[in-house]
Amino acid sequence: MAKESMKAREVKRKKLVDKYAAKRAKLKAEGDYVGLSRLPRNSNPIRLHNRCKLTGRPKGYLRQFGVSRITFREMAASGLIPGVKKASW
Repeated sequence: MAKESMKAREVKRKKLVDKYAAKRAKLKAEGDYVGLSRLPRNSNPIRLHNRCKLTGRPKGYLRQFGVSRITFREMAASGLIPGVKKASW
């Protein structure tokens, strides 16, 4: 499990990205890189991390399912993900 503080930091970054998205797009279209540099660093979408929706694990993330590889494997083994057959794990 990820620390609660790390999860909260990601939520805070997501809010900043959403808040400054329009302003960032406008500045990029104008080519105003000085204006872009004045925006908060965490408002850049590149600084967001994908995290498992269930455990908060940042590594081994599967975008199609929104969970980490370990959680995916547990869910598939228990039959919670339809259409996934255990081959040779």
